[in-house]
Amino acid sequence: MKKVALHNLGCKVNAYETEAMQELLEEAGYEIVPFEAGADIYIINTCTVTNIADRKSRQMIHKAKKMNPNAVVVAAGCYVQAAGEKIREELAIDLVIGNNKKKDLVSILKSYEKGEVQKETVIDIGHTKEYESLFATRTAEHTRAYVKVQDGCNQFCSYCIIPYARGRVRSRRTEEVCEEVRQLAKSGYQEIVLTGIHLSSYGVDLEGESLLSLIQMVHEIPGIRRIRLGSLEPGIITEDFALALTEMEKVCPHFHLSLQSGCNATLRRMNRRYTAEEFEEKCQILRRVFDRPALTTDVIVGFPGETEEEFSQTLEFLKRIAFFETHIFKYSRRKGTRADKMENQIDEAVKTKRSKILLDLDERNTEKYALGRIGKQVEILIEESMELDGKTYQVGHTREYMKAAVRSREDLKNRTVPATVEKLAKKRLFLCKLL
Repeated sequence: MKKVALHNLGCKVNAYETEAMQELLEEAGYEIVPFEAGADIYIINTCTVTNIADRKSRQMIHKAKKMNPNAVVVAAGCYVQAAGEKIREELAIDLVIGNNKKKDLVSILKSYEKGEVQKETVIDIGHTKEYESLFATRTAEHTRAYVKVQDGCNQFCSYCIIPYARGRVRSRRTEEVCEEVRQLAKSGYQEIVLTGIHLSSYGVDLEGESLLSLIQMVHEIPGIRRIRLGSLEPGIITEDFALALTEMEKVCPHFHLSLQSGCNATLRRMNRRYTAEEFEEKCQILRRVFDRPALTTDVIVGFPGETEEEFSQTLEFLKRIAFFETHIFKYSRRKGTRADKMENQIDEAVKTKRSKILLDLDERNTEKYALGRIGKQVEILIEESMELDGKTYQVGHTREYMKAAVRSREDLKNRTVPATVEKLAKKRLFLCKLL
């Protein structure tokens, strides 16, 4: 029995695909072991979103070969896809598997072990319309499961390499999604997170399907108590879309809308397809139809050409919207993108300064949102136990994705419990009393 170790780099979609590959290997009789010395095969699911991600991918590949020089080292995923033929010059790699070929992992390994000439393992991802069918019926988390429903992106933001690594938009068939969700429900998962590379575009390549129709179908599956959505583009948020979501009690009032900048000039250079004013309108729609929804976002600071005035516009925008949580990223150059060739690249010290200003604002916004929940009733899906101030608490997340803790002698893991928020122990942890 061959021993296989897997290591994932990058996003939730990558994590899902790594778990699906692990299931394929287990079904084929391979033994899964930790990513340590002693494995016969090392599989690294790589990331290429930034130059730093490329470097981390290379580091993990070399680490694997160093742990066992005789092992088969497999590099899979986005770094492989974006690097093209030059990846085959990497001496630490024995086998490369691009995107849309991970489903063939086992047969590729078997052929390699037999010494057979390898068929094409990296396709021209930009010209395929095939959605890669991978299934994950269990995940590393025990109460929440991510379900990949879409791949690829047609946006071509000027800073992003992903359309070149993932190809064009491809949607998973609704019946396949629902079958996986049914299996997850049977395995005891109560919360499903629908995710993809560009989730909002789900269904554009399927006749009569959309993200909303998919959510409605998943909502009907017994055993699932919560549906959470991955990152959304603001364009999908309309009054009708939001109202339709409110009619489904399983949909969590937690929405991640990708912003990147609150300045229109910067948004144009990024090739984002909305204005700050349009984005704000989408936030207002969600707050109008939901009761205090948790809105989160991403922001890039130090994008090429970002002046102090442009940064100030983003800062004022974030103050006005007051997101529950803002993920701040310092712009990182990525070869192969238009932004990499732009003039007026921002000094790293300036990026760090601006990042700190936004991080400080994020702390205040999160605390303000959290304090507004004190005294309110919440529903918590219990995930684990933790020690706090010498006491044992059972901890999970509310529907708004706030971390919450309760005390109970009963084991509440993977149960949803009603509670009242009593106080804020930390900026992102409620202490609650069971009802």
